[in-house]
Amino acid sequence: MTRVRLSVAERREELLRAAIEQIEVRGVAAVRIADVASALGVSNALVLYHFSTKEKLVAAAFTYAAEDDLAHLRKLLGRRTTALKRLRAAVRWYAPTGQAKGWRLWIEGWAVALREPALREVTGGLDKQWKAALAEVVAEGVAAGEFSCPDPMATALRLTALLDGLAVQMTTYGGAVSRARTQEWVDEALARELGLERAQLTSGH
Repeated sequence: MTRVRLSVAERREELLRAAIEQIEVRGVAAVRIADVASALGVSNALVLYHFSTKEKLVAAAFTYAAEDDLAHLRKLLGRRTTALKRLRAAVRWYAPTGQAKGWRLWIEGWAVALREPALREVTGGLDKQWKAALAEVVAEGVAAGEFSCPDPMATALRLTALLDGLAVQMTTYGGAVSRARTQEWVDEALARELGLERAQLTSGH
């Protein structure tokens, strides 16, 4: 089978997507350059040409995934609607019951980041940008009089901590918490942080 000749940028993106898939399946410790090459039907040398070591490939894969997630978050938060609707959409997407993909990848990344400074920088950077983006929209909602919140950054931190923790429970211990109960807790937490009743989250939808 003849492979289509890709540009350098296209080839790198193809390799990064394959690396993400392999990390989700095998974990960072077990994944090999050969696994990524085999998944695409290319040589190990080709992978090493673009990423000289496994460590560089892994760091680049997490960076790629982080940028993809942040782009989607910014799209949700940049819609021309109320701050409340934008926050609810973002939180529901990010929650483990939502459409966000890659929770296994990020749980793996958090674990490896304890020992790998390069990966800690990537995951830490993503975490800061998520919190900053959420806090900004919370502040917009407060300024518009949609809801009250004395400390938008603290709210962003508490919400993401809850969502991350629930994701670990649902991904690592399947069935520990039901999807319905998880969504209920997420909605309750968002409403509480904004000084609203849970029913107000859906009013006007």
